[in-house]
Amino acid sequence: MRRRNLLKGLSVLPVAGAALGRVFAAETVVSPPKRDLFKELGLRTFINAAGNYTTMTASLMPQEVLDAINSGAGEYVMLDEVQDKVGEKIAAICHSEAAIVTAGCWSALVLGMAGVLTGLDNKRVAQLPFLEGTGMKSEVIVQKAHANGYHLALKNAGVSIVVVETREEVEKAINEKTALLWFLNREAPEGKIQHQEWLDIAKKHKLPTMIDIAADVPPVENLWKYNDMGFDLVCISGGKAMRGPQSAGILMGKKDLIAAARLSAPPRSGIGRGQKVNKEEILGMYVALEKYVQQDHAKEWKIWEQKIALIDNAVKNFDGVKTEMVLPPIANHTPSLRISWDEKKVRLTGETLGDKLRKGSPSIEIIGWEAKNNIRLTVFMLKPGQEKIVAQRIKEELSQASV
Repeated sequence: MRRRNLLKGLSVLPVAGAALGRVFAAETVVSPPKRDLFKELGLRTFINAAGNYTTMTASLMPQEVLDAINSGAGEYVMLDEVQDKVGEKIAAICHSEAAIVTAGCWSALVLGMAGVLTGLDNKRVAQLPFLEGTGMKSEVIVQKAHANGYHLALKNAGVSIVVVETREEVEKAINEKTALLWFLNREAPEGKIQHQEWLDIAKKHKLPTMIDIAADVPPVENLWKYNDMGFDLVCISGGKAMRGPQSAGILMGKKDLIAAARLSAPPRSGIGRGQKVNKEEILGMYVALEKYVQQDHAKEWKIWEQKIALIDNAVKNFDGVKTEMVLPPIANHTPSLRISWDEKKVRLTGETLGDKLRKGSPSIEIIGWEAKNNIRLTVFMLKPGQEKIVAQRIKEELSQASV
């Protein structure tokens, strides 16, 4: 019996051994190291104490957005269906009738303008941006204070810009060629006509309105405020405070205008064909918006204030140095810190300090300087703990330059 049991035991050893071999083999598999493309390509990375500027590649996407992009890359799907479903979700969140993910806010402006001009007429879609002789309207009215460059996106659709300042000038400018009244939210404090009056004028003359709120969250309520107010089209960047893909934006508003805008957008061959948004970006934009709306904004604001306070406390006691918390009224409405100094006590210019921070290790970018003897920075794009590095580096430079 013992011999038989021994033989039986030996008979299963090859199977068990093979299984063990597979386990050991699995345990010894080593994943190849991930490529550091920034290092490989010699690209400078930096601590972003400036904010979400396009030139600085805007914001960093959270893991949930990256997961949406990666999972979206693994399957085929019809582009229109993704836009349909995501557009419905975005519209519900933002209190609009419809929405589409665009290739940034600029693209939202172009496509929205195209939709206003063409309606659902495919013949007109094919004629853009050449409006002469088409019967389409061709003028957009813009306040002088709002005409600072972003309004040029509208000209991609072939329109000309009529600049006004007062209500009387608006009334005089409106004619049979007027297609749209456009409003740049960031410059509202500088304009002579505010939101409601602008809308009242448009309603009186039965003209559509569009508002650009590119970087105007926070507050989160701005995502639906202007839809609720009655603007026909609202355009916003996706890669700013919402931390979606930098190359994504949202056009939202009236259902008929969004449907018309889509006729000039991919996968069709209208003037927006080159402003393609892939399925991964559409999904990432949706998840970013959803996450942004659901987060604790009051808690986040307190964290920003704490980071500002840490940097403030590190530098304000230098002789001749003054600090001030600055809150931009609309765009990039987050706490920032202005650091200024007496040039007789701190031998440094704002430009020099900015250059030293940029060329230091680690590299740090700030907003810039508004005068020869100051800098301004923000904290809402910092990774956890980076405020300590920023504080230490500025402290070091001020100390070295102090007389």
